[in-house]
Amino acid sequence: MALVYSTETGQLCPSCEQPKDECTCKQGSAPESDGILRVQREKKGRGGKTVTLIQGYDGDKKAYSLLLKQMKKRFGCGGAVKNWVIELQGDLADQSVDYLQKLGHTVKKSGG
Repeated sequence: MALVYSTETGQLCPSCEQPKDECTCKQGSAPESDGILRVQREKKGRGGKTVTLIQGYDGDKKAYSLLLKQMKKRFGCGGAVKNWVIELQGDLADQSVDYLQKLGHTVKKSGG
């Protein structure tokens, strides 16, 4: 039986049993993508609040955190990374597409 949580280090990776932040196995990186970032607005199921979702970014947790930090600073908003999806608070889809293209990413706007 594998240990999944420790009060000393927090949540552990089930494969390598390292803390999630220090995980070096395959579960510590984003799922494979086609290299295209997809940006969409979402309002459903969020109490009427609009969020901007960015999916398809290649990188590890540090790369996700760095991109999120840059975007939060740029747009003056809150946000988080959940299940390899960057969530920004507010309707920032158009600005996000422009900003990500300036950073050199291939970006598509999806959804509504």
